[in-house]
Amino acid sequence: MTALFVLSRSMTTRFAALSAYWRLIRGDRPIGTLLLLWPTFVALFFAARGQPPAWTLTVFLMGTFLMRSAGCAINDWADRDFDRNVWRTADRPLASGAIPHHHALWVAAGLASLAAVFAATLGRAVLVWALPAALVAAIYPFMKRFFPIPQVVLGIAFSFGIPMAFVAVRDAGLWGSLDATTFWLFVGNLFWVIAYDTAYAIADRPDDLKIGIRSSAIFFGRWDVTAIVALELAALFCWAVAGRIAAVGPSYSAALVVIALFWTAQLPALSTRDPKKAFQVFLDHNWAGLIWFFGTVFAWA
Repeated sequence: MTALFVLSRSMTTRFAALSAYWRLIRGDRPIGTLLLLWPTFVALFFAARGQPPAWTLTVFLMGTFLMRSAGCAINDWADRDFDRNVWRTADRPLASGAIPHHHALWVAAGLASLAAVFAATLGRAVLVWALPAALVAAIYPFMKRFFPIPQVVLGIAFSFGIPMAFVAVRDAGLWGSLDATTFWLFVGNLFWVIAYDTAYAIADRPDDLKIGIRSSAIFFGRWDVTAIVALELAALFCWAVAGRIAAVGPSYSAALVVIALFWTAQLPALSTRDPKKAFQVFLDHNWAGLIWFFGTVFAWA
């Protein structure tokens, strides 16, 4: 009985440790992976005119999960002292002391290396594009200390999958694979990321003001909701231009209309500026990405 008790206790301890690492990379909260995945998959379908290779889709799926997870580990390492003072992040593994701080760096390095291995299977040009993408993702957490709108840096990091998708599919070198469609998808996604992460920042604004963290919600102040609407409209415009250039099917335009209606329906909750409602608005942006993706897929059906 004693041996069974010791074994059971040991297994419980190991499970708790694994659970902490899983939470470190946000395995329990896939929203970030999904928000990164949808524009990347949209770009793959644009670049391949509706027929992206299965292995390329697999590599970008794995790369999205791995790099977002690595980014979360770096973010938590950089923000470990701040997270203790924020209601929504106080129980994160590093902030709560569940795992040693330096382990986050090893986790991030391991995941990024594995992502690089996957990227290398698609050619040298994709791997070269992956390097600045990883660098921007790594510096983002530190931008919150002094840059007034760190969401811009996050938007760039979350948009790097778009040119990488074109390079992977078209295989015409670092720049030869890119065109005007790439540009409009990239810029549109940049606007979208700033918009939904401003909603996220509204949820954290009281705590961010207290501990001295910069955010777009603080920068825009009482114009925060107006800024989100303007950014969403800009995103829709850019995506519409991309669709027009690529001459996609009507389902793409229909998807953009549905997204516009969906974002309009979010405004009452967003206008309350209630932290929990604002955070739910952020989470619900996943549905906009899903609609955009399906509209793109059926545009070439």
